[in-house]
Amino acid sequence: MIDLRRVPDRWRRYDVTVRDLPFALLLAVASLLPAFHGQGTQVGDLPTRPFDALAVAVIALQALPLAVRRRWPAVCLVLVSLGFVGDQLLGYHAFAGTALPIALLSAGAYLERHRRAAAVLLSAAYLPLAVALHRLGATEPVEGFVVFYLALVLAWGIGSWLRSTRAAEAERRHRVAEATRTAERTRIARELHDVVTHHVTAMVVQAEAARYLTAAPARLDETLSAITDTGRRAITDLRHLLDLLNPDHGTDARMPSVGDLPGLVEQTRRAGQPVEFTEQGRPAESTGSAEMAAYRVVQEALTNALKYAHGSRTVVQVQHGAREITVEVSTDGSESRTASPGGSGRGLAGLRERVDVLGGEFSADRQPGGGFVVRARIPAGSRS
Repeated sequence: MIDLRRVPDRWRRYDVTVRDLPFALLLAVASLLPAFHGQGTQVGDLPTRPFDALAVAVIALQALPLAVRRRWPAVCLVLVSLGFVGDQLLGYHAFAGTALPIALLSAGAYLERHRRAAAVLLSAAYLPLAVALHRLGATEPVEGFVVFYLALVLAWGIGSWLRSTRAAEAERRHRVAEATRTAERTRIARELHDVVTHHVTAMVVQAEAARYLTAAPARLDETLSAITDTGRRAITDLRHLLDLLNPDHGTDARMPSVGDLPGLVEQTRRAGQPVEFTEQGRPAESTGSAEMAAYRVVQEALTNALKYAHGSRTVVQVQHGAREITVEVSTDGSESRTASPGGSGRGLAGLRERVDVLGGEFSADRQPGGGFVVRARIPAGSRS
């Protein structure tokens, strides 16, 4: 059984020549019907001539080239024009003469090269046609020839407008696609930075500390175990990120949230950073991307604390309100130890983008007495 809903899709898969052929055949057949004899375009008002064998050839020359009007618009226009000239000079006035404005419109819409030259040549060819018709006894006044010429110009102009509209739409789609690709690359880079930097920084700090613990085997073993655990966590998070980047991943993939902060804080403590963590209030029923953004803020702030103020006291405060989540991470330390709290700035810039997209506020500033503080206010209820 044929699914009628798929017929349009199947039809669009055919070449444009195949899709344009039925109309060309229909126009040719209709022009041969007695009811349409002499019902075509008349330029010059010459007497209508009865159809004969030559009329069939003239009709075919006008109608059938419409099958290639989109594939080869220039060829179509030349053939149709020749057929139209023959039709007018011989006085058949076939219904197929309506193919000329269609060919002009198609040329204006699909002709890619030598458009101006084609317009000039066609305009120049119209004058000899008018002169020839006049010599054959045409009674059409000059105004009639001018009006018909303007009608042909209008058909060309409509085609050109369609072409420019199509080009503008293609350019718009290209810009949208490019912006989408750029946004996707930015998102991937941000996720990789957030996922990898924290774990790698913790591993580097722990490995540096292990160099000085050779005389304390118990602490050395504990540090090496922490490095191993951090590496495993990094691998797990990377696999999770790759799953999210896979277009076939399920919609139930779990993203990190505020509920994962105790584990993040404990991992940072094991890396040698004294961290105090407090959480107040209850999360809103629907927080969407807000909890993940809050998690990323704390993660980046702890990463910077490990890198630039290792061993300094760090305080993490998370407060849940009815409509927002407030996060503050402050790190003590001298001015010299926190001189470059953001490193390259990519992490903090990414956090600012995350929070701004959700309609929140983000700041990262040095404290007057030394150290650094990161604050974020993230509206709850934002949908991912």
